[in-house]
Parts: sequence; C-alpha cells; structure tokens
Amino acid sequence: MIVMKFGGTSVQDSAAVNRLVEIVRKKIHLHPVVVVSALSKVTDTLQKIANQSYTGDLNGALALTETLQERHILMASQLLSENQPYLEHTLSEIKEYFVKLREIAGVVNILEELSNKSMAKILSFGELLSSYIIYRTLNNAGVKCDIADARCFIITDDEFLKGEPDYNAIRELAPIALNLAFEQSDVVITQGFISGTKNGLNTILGRGGSDYTAALIGMAMNADEIEIWTDVDGVHTTDPRRVENTRSITTMSFSEAAELSFFGAKVLHPATIQPAIEKNIPVRVLNSTEPHKSGTLILKDEEVQSCGVRAISFKEDIVVINIFSMKMLNTFGFLTKLFEVFGKYGVSVDLISTSEVSVSLTVDTDLNLDRVTKEISRFAKVTVNYNKSQVSVVGKNLKETKGLAKRIFGAICEHNITMISQGASDINVSFVVNKEDLDSVITALHKEFFE
Repeated sequence: MIVMKFGGTSVQDSAAVNRLVEIVRKKIHLHPVVVVSALSKVTDTLQKIANQSYTGDLNGALALTETLQERHILMASQLLSENQPYLEHTLSEIKEYFVKLREIAGVVNILEELSNKSMAKILSFGELLSSYIIYRTLNNAGVKCDIADARCFIITDDEFLKGEPDYNAIRELAPIALNLAFEQSDVVITQGFISGTKNGLNTILGRGGSDYTAALIGMAMNADEIEIWTDVDGVHTTDPRRVENTRSITTMSFSEAAELSFFGAKVLHPATIQPAIEKNIPVRVLNSTEPHKSGTLILKDEEVQSCGVRAISFKEDIVVINIFSMKMLNTFGFLTKLFEVFGKYGVSVDLISTSEVSVSLTVDTDLNLDRVTKEISRFAKVTVNYNKSQVSVVGKNLKETKGLAKRIFGAICEHNITMISQGASDINVSFVVNKEDLDSVITALHKEFFE
C-alpha cells in the first residue's frame, strides 16, 4: 500500500479535488491511504473565529463561520451537482459540522476563555470538512472509498496544539482502523494535522502536520511509498516563489531532506522524515497540478551518491541572541546552565556558535523570549537582534568540498554576515543575514551554484 497526502492548495477548490480524484483513481491498485489537509487558508480562518469569539466579537466570528460554510457548500455543490440526492445528504452533514462550530464559538464567547483544548477542537473542523467532502466525491466518481477518523489512531500526549505522537499506540491502532476500512473499499481517506489523546480528546500536530500524519501512517502500515502532493513539482534548489530559474531535484537523501525541512524549506514538514527513516520508506514529493512530472524521490543516504551543494533553504524571520560572560572562561557547566533556561521555557534553539566568553544562537520565535533573556541576564550580558534571516546551504559531504566557503561568501560579499555555523553537520553550512538582504542573498547563491 501507499500513503498519498494532499495539502491545502491541492484541495483548495472543486478543480483541485477533481484532479485529486483522477490521481487517486490511477493508483487504486496500490491500495492508497489518502491524507488530506483543510482547504487552503481555512485553518487560518478557524483561528480567527476562535480569537474573535474569545475577544468578544462573536458577530465577527459568526460572519467568518458563515463565509466558511458557504465556501464548503459551494465546493460540494460543484463536485456533486449531477447527483442531487447524494448532494443533499452531503450538504446536510456539512451544515451539521457548522452547527457544532457555532456552538463552540458561542461557549468560548460566553466564558471569555480560549484554552488550548478549545483551540484544538476548533482547528480540527477544517480537516474534518475537507475529508468528508472528498470522501463523498470519490465515491460519487465510482471510487470505492471509506473514511477513517485520524483522531482514533494518530495518538498523542495532551499538548493540545502540538501533540507529541505516541509511536507505540499509532503502530498498534492505525493498522486496525485502516485495515478494517479497507475490507469494503479500495481507498481509505483520513485527515492530516488532527490527532487525539488516549482519552479521546482533540489534539493537533502543529502547522504543516498533515505531512507528519502521512509519515506516521506510512510507518505504522509498512507502506511501500509516501507521496506528498503539493503545488510545486518536487523539492527545488530553492523556493521558486522567491528566486527565478530554480529546478526540481530528482533524488535526494533523507539527511538532506531533513536538513532542508528543518532549516526552512516549506515543501516538507520537519518531522516528516523521521518516521520514514525508521522503516526506510521512500518519500516522493509531487505536483498535483502537473501529476505527470516525476517530482523528487527521497531515499536512504546510501542510495544517493551525489555530493556537493544540492539546495538552499532559509528561515525568513529569526532572532539572534548574543550572550557574553567572563564566567565562561575556563569554567565548567556554563552552557548547561544556559540551555536549562531555554528548556525551562520551551524555547528551541536552531544555530549556535561559541567562543571562550560568548555564545551566539538563533531562535525562530519570540514566544517566552523576554522571560528567557530576563533569567539569563542574572548571570550574563544579553543582547537580542531582530529582523534577521537564516540561510542554509545544503548538500552531502560539504566539509570535503574544497573551495566551498570561498564560493558561498564570495557570492554574497556585499552583504553583512551576522553569524556562521557549520561544525555540527556535514551536510549544511548556515549563516545569518539581515532580513532586508534575504532575497538578494539567496538569488546570488542560486546563481553561483545552480545557474
């Protein structure tokens, strides 16, 4: 069997869903599990509905809810217009979802309380609606399809807005739920992004979590391949929305893909690769608008021979924190003390560079940052620099590539470099530039290595 994940832009309207149906129809013999995201931008709208309900603007929240309902009803009507009884039943179910959403918004408004638990419940409606409409559309098109609720087998802890998957529970429950669904069907559809606790409470995997769902299902089901269908034809040498003349990479290693996704490439969720590595399942990134293209195939490291620079990724909005203390000089335990503070407040560090008396590091959020810097200031001098961007040059055996540093920094010599980090990885060189310079930096690097 295979897992096929379709992102928000691949299910954004009736035309996109019709393309999905034809793509899936051609792969029925492979017994696909189809994982779908919410329609494009729906999750953002649901978040606004939750926040407006909480801040007292219930009328605004209900107006947004009405707009969402109309969008889903329009799409279902376009997809099922030739089967009126089937359409009427589908529309009735869609309206029921929105009755529940309005009820929750009303409760949030009355209580003036928006917990993470309530937010996860509200955000789950996007995937529940899209999966139901696509399930009905597949069956109407003659594809025997069943639907499985991901909240029953993608099990996480009770971190409601960024659930940590319970691999053992998923390995146990996913085959039971999906094999049961396959008994009467050729295709099973389920939701990405949403998950549940062992006690049946709604959680979500965090933004971009549909990729993660697909990989977790692939791991649990021993899939032959995981397909990520998106709006670009594979992993590109850099973001084609920012730089001209990019090209799709035919094959790349798990390590390269993991580095690219972690350091800002938006084609894959950073957590996607780990479950695939565990079972050595190939991951293929494909374009749902041009399904004839081969995309990018991601394989285990030993099966990919090419070396040198493969791609350039970036994080546009990062924060650089500089920490200085003479107490670091010839003493033990300073870094332990430092990172205990970051761990205490749940702040993840990306890059780090150290000297005898200073540490520079980057984070990609300012959440709890004031609390972190306040505590560190008790034992060190702290400065924080905003409006920075992180650029990563990714490839295999970069440490063995002679002249690489000269080519990288020669190409961008007109721009200021705030921080450089390489030592921990053989497959990426990362550095920090001013945010205003990002586009010109990645364009110059792309010309140097790929044009």
